[in-house]
Amino acid sequence: MAGAVPIPFIDLGAQQRRIRDRIEQAIARVLAHGQYIQGPEVAELEGRLAAFCGARHAVACASGTDALLLPLMALGIGPGQAVFVPSFTFVATAEAVALLGATPFFVDVGDDDFLFDPEGLAPAIDEARRLGLEPRAVIPVDLFGHPADYCAIEAVAAPQGLCVIADAAQGFGGARHGRRVGTLAGFTATSFFPAKPLGCYGDGGAIFTDDPERAAVLTSLRVHGQGANRYDTVRVGINGRLDTLQAAILIEKLAIFEDEIAARNRVAVRYSEALRDVAQMPRVVPGAVSTWAQYTVRLKHRDAVAAALKTRQVPTAIHYPKPLHLQSAYLGFPRSSGGLPVAERMAGEVLSLPMHPYLEPLVQDRIISAVREAIREQGA
Repeated sequence: MAGAVPIPFIDLGAQQRRIRDRIEQAIARVLAHGQYIQGPEVAELEGRLAAFCGARHAVACASGTDALLLPLMALGIGPGQAVFVPSFTFVATAEAVALLGATPFFVDVGDDDFLFDPEGLAPAIDEARRLGLEPRAVIPVDLFGHPADYCAIEAVAAPQGLCVIADAAQGFGGARHGRRVGTLAGFTATSFFPAKPLGCYGDGGAIFTDDPERAAVLTSLRVHGQGANRYDTVRVGINGRLDTLQAAILIEKLAIFEDEIAARNRVAVRYSEALRDVAQMPRVVPGAVSTWAQYTVRLKHRDAVAAALKTRQVPTAIHYPKPLHLQSAYLGFPRSSGGLPVAERMAGEVLSLPMHPYLEPLVQDRIISAVREAIREQGA
């Protein structure tokens, strides 16, 4: 398709054009008052985020990784303790555990939804104890925007004394079990990385909880373990604050987030209706709402199809090409005794297509046509 206009994988420019005046005004207000750290927009954003999802407390922080790290710190998790994580996810999920000296224990994902497999948790807990580890927490991931099955996970975790920490870096704005992400686990961590469904113009994150004492500890930990003032240190913490400028930007983006979630779902429906006969589609369970952080299909000849789409100037991405338990930094950590066959198989089959709220039907039709042609050429 020589001469065809390139298609952006994620079109952040289209969103910026929609609200550019409001973004510029928000930035100007911060420049005017000059409170670049912990300015009034941070507290305002926290209130708006909590109201959006129905959580009692939201604590903004510097990144999605800090949003995972801080709840683990609040729980006092460290050496000799196991935290159960899926292997098919971005490295930050396991990284936060390892940074504290605790042991990430890798569990497989479901073959039909990419998500943490609740049935694998109980055997993993037994195996961790056999290895001399104390099970402390589980971190399911709302991969590609679809919330994990927190009811099934909590049913296993709670009797064992494990805290559930939702990794909703891709899932904030979604819903399951009649509740919104942010209220489905004891802690919920999300990311505002620019490419996320709700993203800022740099790094940012937030943690949600209904427990006021936990919220107070998180608030302290994100500012070096601060007590009554900046020179009163009551616990070992980190520099994990969200910049005021990013909070101001997020306030404006949150105002249109509901509309963008609906638009993402319209794009997903069009993909699913057009491609269900040629690829294995992502599945959303009845009653759930996905934010469609990625629209990811599974193909037997994934690499060849991706190469064919590149020649047609249709961008794709692979989320993720290697499970965490096979990456060199994590080879020494334990995994389910039966292996992680689903994660390994998915890593060779997944292909993400352009997905954002501003994907016009004519452009999406071009993508769909190119995908169907590429699959047909490969006999996939």
